[in-house]
Amino acid sequence: MLSNHHELTMKRFLFIPFLLYCYQWTAAQTDSLQDFPSENQILLEDILQNTESESDFDFNTIFESLTAYAAKPLNLNQAQEKELKELGLLTDIQIAELLQHRAENGEFLSLLELQSIPSFNQITIQSILPYIAITGDLDDYQVPIGKMLLNGRNELYLRWNRNLQLAQGFTEEDIEERRFLGDANRFYLRYKHAYENRMTLGVTAEKDPGEPFFKSVNKNEGFDFYSLHFFLKDYNKVIRLLAIGDYSVSLGQGLIAHSGFGYGKSNLVMAIKKSGRPLRPYSSVNEEGFLRGAGATFGVGKHLELTTFASFRSRDGNLTTQDTTDNSLEDDISSFTSLLIAGLHRNAREIADQNTIQQLTFGGSLRYNFSNGHVAVNALRDQFDKPLLRTVSPYNLYYFNGQNLFNASFDYSFILRNFNFFGETARSDNGAMAVLNGLLIGLDTKVDLAILHRHYDIDYQALNANGFGESTEVRNENGLYLGMVLRPFNAWEWSGYFDAYRHSWLRFRTDAPSRGYDWRMRLRYYKKRDLELYLQIRQEIKQQNLPENLGKTDELAAVRAFQARLYLAKIIVPGLELRTRLDWGLNDVNNANSTNGFSIAQDIIYRPISIPFSFTTRFALFDTGGFATRFYNYENDLLYVFSIPAYYNRGTRFYFNLRYRGIPNLTLEARYAQTYWKNGNGFGSGVDEIAGKIRSSVSAQIKYQF
Repeated sequence: MLSNHHELTMKRFLFIPFLLYCYQWTAAQTDSLQDFPSENQILLEDILQNTESESDFDFNTIFESLTAYAAKPLNLNQAQEKELKELGLLTDIQIAELLQHRAENGEFLSLLELQSIPSFNQITIQSILPYIAITGDLDDYQVPIGKMLLNGRNELYLRWNRNLQLAQGFTEEDIEERRFLGDANRFYLRYKHAYENRMTLGVTAEKDPGEPFFKSVNKNEGFDFYSLHFFLKDYNKVIRLLAIGDYSVSLGQGLIAHSGFGYGKSNLVMAIKKSGRPLRPYSSVNEEGFLRGAGATFGVGKHLELTTFASFRSRDGNLTTQDTTDNSLEDDISSFTSLLIAGLHRNAREIADQNTIQQLTFGGSLRYNFSNGHVAVNALRDQFDKPLLRTVSPYNLYYFNGQNLFNASFDYSFILRNFNFFGETARSDNGAMAVLNGLLIGLDTKVDLAILHRHYDIDYQALNANGFGESTEVRNENGLYLGMVLRPFNAWEWSGYFDAYRHSWLRFRTDAPSRGYDWRMRLRYYKKRDLELYLQIRQEIKQQNLPENLGKTDELAAVRAFQARLYLAKIIVPGLELRTRLDWGLNDVNNANSTNGFSIAQDIIYRPISIPFSFTTRFALFDTGGFATRFYNYENDLLYVFSIPAYYNRGTRFYFNLRYRGIPNLTLEARYAQTYWKNGNGFGSGVDEIAGKIRSSVSAQIKYQF
């Protein structure tokens, strides 16, 4: 709730000082390169589950702000909604209650006061302690850029990775255009200079396996992909944000633009509202989903903020040429059928599609801030140098085709006592609409509730949208989401959601209007810095084309996916933790032709206090009916690398990570990982296919701070 709450139990009073003492002692004794919270690990699994992807998660810097706040903790007496949202550890209700508490009671005098905020329990306080502080310092707006460039911290990352078994593209002999031009190594380089949390300057470079390195088309460039950025935050009261180079843009609730990823439906059932800064630096190796140019946010008086941005960049696309009988035209008319997002340029075919499209993107946002919320108007325009003409199919009949697209929207968010209202209404230039409205409620100190409704027209068009829904595509959907969090006892938490949706037009693999629903429940127990236990159950039923349909027309079937998970993490002795995870799942079509499977994984995390070596390892067994019954499992990997493979078929998974920090400012890491399929004879398909029953990889990384 957002009202004052002064009824504190004696257990909470005794627990918080003890927690602060434990944190201060262990922070000085243990490895500073901490794991991301388990909530965020599950979140990444949910993203891949929702997108039905088999590949690894590619936003390798998604939680980078946590590292910055670990080095310079966020001052709770100065923090605004945007900074608190950047932590990624607090729900919107928790953020609202924290700001309300500070407004009503003045500045925090001690971290002990966090226990007086109703929605802050032991789990929440434990997760944010490494990244927050209580100080009376004011932000220094007078630091010149030159000082920021000369001072601060520098980080250099050098990473190498390769599969030990070669994919077909490396050995292709029949079709020369399919043969990879480079070797099997993946090289990654990243340099970053940061001044506190206010300025970053960085360059990222990557070569994917199979791409040529200092030869062929990359003879002069070396790496296939480069990304550079300069980002300035809160320089003064006028220049709030400044982005030069590569950056990302997020407006409103993502109905016209949202870069990166939105939480969507996940284990964080209350995290359905998008908020934060409109501009952010970009340093990922994902070669799509960013802008290249410049953007800025200016403070105009006390309440107004004006954001403007522009981008011009080359994109990969499938070109087609339309013959013409008009002799007055010197060249045939060129168009493209789709934008390619893989970012791979390994053989002649992929290189032929590289940088074939030029895209100009520009827009802005005018936002009015008031004491308990904001309203904003947003606009965005995309222009291509060639028309986009998709291959005609019934399901994409209403997708965007053409050279120019304009979107505009209105978004809002405001707090009224215990209620946080938010939403966005967007329009594309064909007149179609997309509307999203939501409500977050603090019903009680132990109960939070989330409600969200969305209605996206079947012909709404937006190239940069990433809104809440059954998929990230903002079109052809009408749905209602209900989420709830209960905290019945100290250290216990129950969370769950139910989401029902309907599609008024055809979709990919669904040749008729369809509907579906999904739900999730999770019961979690967390005991200080000692034990974590949760049980999670989820199910989705949605209509898709009937597999192996023998009729003349496609018939829809109810496809069900059910999964249950039991997770236990226990600290045995200081420096040694064991984690066990058991998954079981079931898939069927029209309550028949069911397949089921299980996965069990055992992790050992060893981080001794007295020696500079640490390691993490896992051994997993799985047996499923195939890809339909798959389990996404977060794996510990090299620092800032996310590995979330899908476990399916019958086999085993093993990895071992080793880290050495015995040299000041230097971190050395190595990793070996292997997947074995007893009932399979190959991984992947096409040029990516690896023959045999084993796929293994080795990796190494050097991090140097200076």
